[in-house]
Amino acid sequence: MRRRLPRSVALPAAAALVLFSAVPAYADPTYPTTPIPQPANPGQAPISAPIGPQPLGQAVGDAGTALGIIRLLPNAVPTKTILPGFGDTLPKQSALEAGMGLSSASANSDAYLSYEKAIAQASPFGLSIGGNAPQTPGSVVQTALPDNPQPISGGLNAPSNPLLNVGLLNGSAHARWSPTLGPCVDTIADASTSVASLSLLNVIPSMPNLGLDALKPKLDPSSLASGFDLTKGLQSLGGLLQGGGQTAANGTGSLLSLPNTLSSRSQVKLVDVPGSKNKAVQSTSTLQAADIEILKGTPLALSLKVASQPTLKVTSTGDAKTSKVEYTAPVLTIAAGGKTLYTLDAAHPTKDIPIGLPLKGLSDQFGQLNDIPVVGGLVSTLTNGIQQVGDTAGTVLDLGVLRLSIAGLDQKSANMTTPFKGFQLGASARLFDLQLLPTTKLKSLLPDDQAKNLPSSLAQLSLGEQVARAYAPTGGVVCGSTSTPPAGGQAPKGPVKNLAYTGGAYDTVPLFWSGTAMLLLGVVMVAAMPGTRRRPLAIAVEEKPFKPSPRPRD
Repeated sequence: MRRRLPRSVALPAAAALVLFSAVPAYADPTYPTTPIPQPANPGQAPISAPIGPQPLGQAVGDAGTALGIIRLLPNAVPTKTILPGFGDTLPKQSALEAGMGLSSASANSDAYLSYEKAIAQASPFGLSIGGNAPQTPGSVVQTALPDNPQPISGGLNAPSNPLLNVGLLNGSAHARWSPTLGPCVDTIADASTSVASLSLLNVIPSMPNLGLDALKPKLDPSSLASGFDLTKGLQSLGGLLQGGGQTAANGTGSLLSLPNTLSSRSQVKLVDVPGSKNKAVQSTSTLQAADIEILKGTPLALSLKVASQPTLKVTSTGDAKTSKVEYTAPVLTIAAGGKTLYTLDAAHPTKDIPIGLPLKGLSDQFGQLNDIPVVGGLVSTLTNGIQQVGDTAGTVLDLGVLRLSIAGLDQKSANMTTPFKGFQLGASARLFDLQLLPTTKLKSLLPDDQAKNLPSSLAQLSLGEQVARAYAPTGGVVCGSTSTPPAGGQAPKGPVKNLAYTGGAYDTVPLFWSGTAMLLLGVVMVAAMPGTRRRPLAIAVEEKPFKPSPRPRD
């Protein structure tokens, strides 16, 4: 019996690359699948056609969702390719990308291997170093064919690492595909993940770990506010972060944390097309989130409430006029000390919150300060609590900027001809982005060699990254098989050949049986003829010469 390839090879690397890509919603003209083997010799017969009724419907789509992604030094590493010079035209990769709570669902009717038709996967963790993303263990995966009436699920444990702390993950995966109707099933692929808690970054590894002694040549210690020093260094943002070791599970001392459940779901299915009996391909990514904490455990902690849950839905009917992208943008409110400070929505998608060192003018104005930097113009005092700084010019030395943003919907489309003629539509979005950007004042404090190499972005945290693509043939997906009329259509013309055939090799089948029959007929005819008496062969005998007798008789 032929041995099947391991199912792990069927997991498309594109699902991980889509989630780890800085611009994940490419309208890629091709879909990753196992290439069809070609004959080794030009005269060799091609691969045999499949046996039995085959699905008529063609559909391609995928959806991916990441609960959280860390990017260190984004857009800093050139993309490597096997084609000389082609990498220069592609976006640069991050030096390090780590994702958690990944769910992906994909469907591809033109996949060569049967178990690549539908794939659903829930992974606890993903890693990419310089654009190279190996497959991580501990995933829940289901593929089809064969069809799976029931999904599989399980608890997933992310490996320990100092950059993040992930609570127990629950994952579920369900992949379906009909042997005769193909994608015309209830739901083709469905994957979901949920995490109990999440904490990210208690230190900024890409920030130079310099203290007050290293900054003294360019920073006068007497210019800082009374009681403030930099013994904890810049990597901990002057004491706002824990500063190393394993990130705390409750989020204390981390840059960003989620104390409550965060869940995601990725789904690919066929839906009805108004006014047509054919189907459309629909890919959907949904998120459920509650609270997001920034700088938890400090007096200047910020709390984000997710008032509107984001949903990304991409539908392709095969026609650009009727295909569409539906996106519900999230609404986030940012509060400190129980008071709402900002609101992030579609009209105001971005907010910059500066982080800086308090200078002497603040202690003269507010008295003794807590030994932490100023965040968003808010200063923590020992006696008067949190105070708002009216004008930070001359009183705060900026270290960096926390850029908070939402949505950022990116949409792309393309008319396709391979593997079939149709229309592809793709989109990507994020629930929430937090970027730590260095300032020009920070660069002026650093030594010249480190200031020159300081990147434009030190770190980027993304929550709820969503990607969806759908690709349908022109006119929509036809549900039916080669032996039965399609829904609302006519049966395919011509006889249905159930016998596997391979080009000219198929024509030799009747010739072989005709020759065999003629041979057997000849044997029977020879055996049935009556036998005849055969004369012995004449044997030539050499005659001796005549010799007369010496004594002749009378």
